[in-house]
Order: sequence, then structure tokens, then C-alpha cells
Amino acid sequence: MPSQIIIFKRKFFGGIRDSIGLMTNDDLALKVVQHLQANEGTNKVWGIEIEAVRVGYARLSMVIRPGMINGYGNIHGGMIFALADTAFAYACNSENLKTVGQAASIVYLSPARQGEVLIAEASMTAQAGRSGVASVQIKSQSDNRSIAHFQGQSRSIGGCVLEAPTN
Repeated sequence: MPSQIIIFKRKFFGGIRDSIGLMTNDDLALKVVQHLQANEGTNKVWGIEIEAVRVGYARLSMVIRPGMINGYGNIHGGMIFALADTAFAYACNSENLKTVGQAASIVYLSPARQGEVLIAEASMTAQAGRSGVASVQIKSQSDNRSIAHFQGQSRSIGGCVLEAPTN
């Protein structure tokens, strides 16, 4: 069975069963992320946009708006964390297995100001069983300056984000 046509992965007692369809794994990853985004309220409020998605990877962008600024005139760290956490969630769930964050940490490297566009690139770096680790780089789009580095640990909770169609 060629891996590029595996669509849905379902957990069962013996491991993972694959159902075949007409999409590539990356096409399915995009559909999963679009489904998650459509069901969230936060990224609509914050203006988070999907730039690119493939299995184990998500690239998002967000324009820094006035309501995101802290008392020093820089973007609030919680907004940077929220962008990174969203990219992390999308990368973790891109294989269509329901996955949640188990732990996360962030290092803030450089301030960013209102009007800048932040780019968050999340990549799964390790997976073993139901656990995974992802790295998220947050940079300024204008000068590629590193704004923050986020590392997250994930845990698969069973089931699919999108269920296989029934015929």
C-alpha cells in the first residue's frame, strides 16, 4: 500500500489500520488543520492564518494588532505563545490522530511591535508511541529575526480528527 494514498488512520487493538482514499497524506493534513481552525474561536479573533501544512509541519502567520501590545509597546508574550501553541497543535494533529499538548516551554528572544507579521513554523521532531515532541520557531516576516522558540510535548488521545467517510 503506497503511503501517499493513505487517508485515515484509526487506532485499534493491534495497531493502526489504514483506509485508502484519493488524497495524499499532505492533502489530508491540510483538511485536518482546516477542520480544527473552523472549530476554534481564538485564531479567528487573533487573525491567525494558515500559510502551509503537511504531515508533521505547520506554518502560520499573525499580524500584531493594537490589542496584542503589552505595557512596553511590544507584543505580549502570551500572544506569541498562543501563535506557537496553535502551530504546535496543527503539526501534532496533521496525521489525523487526535492529539493534545502535554507540556510546553518558550524562550523569548527578541521583541516585536505592532504591525509586524509573525511567522510560526512548527515541526514534529520526535515521536514514540503516543508521545511526540515539536519545535516551533517564531520569526518576524520582514527581517527573519528570531522572536521566540517554543518546544511542546504532545500526547495522542485516540481516535481521528476526521472520520473516514462511510459509503
